[in-house]
Amino acid sequence: MKSVMIKNKYWDIAADIYYPPGFSEDKKYAAIISAHPIGSCKEQTSGEVYGAALAEAGFVVIAFDASYQGASGGEPRYIEDPTQRVEDFRVVTDYLMTLPYVDENRIGVLGICGGGGYAINASMTERRIKAVGTITGANYGRLMREGFSGFDPISAMEAMAAQRTAEVRGEQLRVDDLLPSSPEEARSLGLVETDLMGATEYYRSDRGRKPNGVNRSMFSHQAAAVGWDAFHLAEVLLTQPLLVVVGDKVGAFGAYRDGCEIIGRAASKNKKLVELQGWSHYDLYDKPEPVGMALEKLIPFYKENL
Repeated sequence: MKSVMIKNKYWDIAADIYYPPGFSEDKKYAAIISAHPIGSCKEQTSGEVYGAALAEAGFVVIAFDASYQGASGGEPRYIEDPTQRVEDFRVVTDYLMTLPYVDENRIGVLGICGGGGYAINASMTERRIKAVGTITGANYGRLMREGFSGFDPISAMEAMAAQRTAEVRGEQLRVDDLLPSSPEEARSLGLVETDLMGATEYYRSDRGRKPNGVNRSMFSHQAAAVGWDAFHLAEVLLTQPLLVVVGDKVGAFGAYRDGCEIIGRAASKNKKLVELQGWSHYDLYDKPEPVGMALEKLIPFYKENL
């Protein structure tokens, strides 16, 4: 594995490249861009779990940190901007085009959770991407309009606007911590819903905790996400082969619902929904059995389509 910095306008994107066994710069390889969940980082599920496994299967994999997050640049920190998140895919694709060992006609993407929604959206207009896979992919715009805004998006945006005005006038930035500090705190507060507890168990314990996977969000810059839809124009523009993997234990973040929706809407002729029986959203991040089941579908999918 090698860490690199990729120039993106006025800042750099941090990425880790995972290489297959017996790698040689004299050969040409299919490459997969791996995108992390909302509030995550490249050292968590997108890199050290799926990135490493796909590299072992013979692919060059590049897992990157979103702009404003992780080890990537961009100020202020902790902005979750869907437009920029999609642009990051283009910048990483540009970088792959400069690597002599990457076959420019064999580029795929894998997105986990919110990264799955971004991967789908980016692939509609980034035609250098030839195959699209998602693991428990979620439409972040829908989440912002629904549960993440208390099902009152207008009031939420009014509050975001007021906070942004306050900040440009010199008041302190509001950066929200999106999860309880520990599974124990979540249970004490009664926050035991499947996805919320799953997120806390993954991000707030030794199971998945990493220094840059902080799950923080700058409140005043969230309004753009409220008006964004990962699946907009999928009926027309999403034509690449598509594999969507979800667990059938449904949680509040709605990845199962989103998976069914995008399979129905995508213009792709080659598309498949894989339901993993008995597993939840965060089980698919790192638990060996469901991850192995997902990879049993992903690896042949990419080999057949890249």
